[in-house]
Amino acid sequence: MRVGVHTSIAGALENAAHHAKEIGCDTFQMFSANPRGWSAHDPAPEECKRFRETRAGYGLSPLVIHDNYLINLASANRFIRERSIAAFRKELERAAALGADYLVTHPGSARDSTPTQAIRTCIDSVRQAAKGLTMDGLRILIENTAGQGSVIGRTFEEVAEIVAGVEKDFPVGVCIDTAHSFEAGYAIHTSAGLAEAIKGLDATIGLKNLCVIHANDSKTAFGSHADRHEHIGKGQIGKEGFRRIVCHPKLKLIPFICETPVDRPGDDKRNLRMMRELAGIKAAGIRPSRKVRTQADS
Repeated sequence: MRVGVHTSIAGALENAAHHAKEIGCDTFQMFSANPRGWSAHDPAPEECKRFRETRAGYGLSPLVIHDNYLINLASANRFIRERSIAAFRKELERAAALGADYLVTHPGSARDSTPTQAIRTCIDSVRQAAKGLTMDGLRILIENTAGQGSVIGRTFEEVAEIVAGVEKDFPVGVCIDTAHSFEAGYAIHTSAGLAEAIKGLDATIGLKNLCVIHANDSKTAFGSHADRHEHIGKGQIGKEGFRRIVCHPKLKLIPFICETPVDRPGDDKRNLRMMRELAGIKAAGIRPSRKVRTQADS
């Protein structure tokens, strides 16, 4: 079992790796730039080198990067779509430069369109953004959604359609979010529901394409379509629900990334510990991190 959290790049990119190691991660997720702004700093070659060396020194794998929250590759608005394509191309370039294994993206919104058309637009946008790039081992992951508003990707079938439209040209897979699945109407909190969801996932997307699991409990009710994450075991999926997920023979070897709230210091470490306890894994010794860099050190 490999489990990690989303860590911050504040101060320097390698700080994300320092923090991940400090709290006991095996893997981690990060942003490569400000996730809520269109303009982004492209790291210099020496920054990328320093980050790669830090991560390699800690043995953290895989490295997952999540793209900008503003990106909407399915948008029917020409201006937003063109801006999203340009931003996603930059995400791909930065992820490759940093040596990431995966870049996770949400498929987008069908506002002012239809789900069918939005899926086609998303596929075309991804292909445009990645055209001519050397992926260097990087794989794009399409994340399922809770189905809020007009977003696409609420069903495995919709995610599978996007993957099928992209995979002929570029390496692509999926990231399944447990909270999103539960909120979208997949009863993964029950034994029968989890079995049915895994069967449906394999029949549509294919388990071979499942590369990362976002491990999040849900603050909102089953089928709510409201995307609200909760600490592992403290939400509507619950401890027993997560125990079945992390122990399932078809899931337990897939990297788990917690995107759970940080309400008080130590929450990330507590969620990591809970994931391991539910999987029946004893906590290993945690090595202290190296010096956390600041911008003043650069």
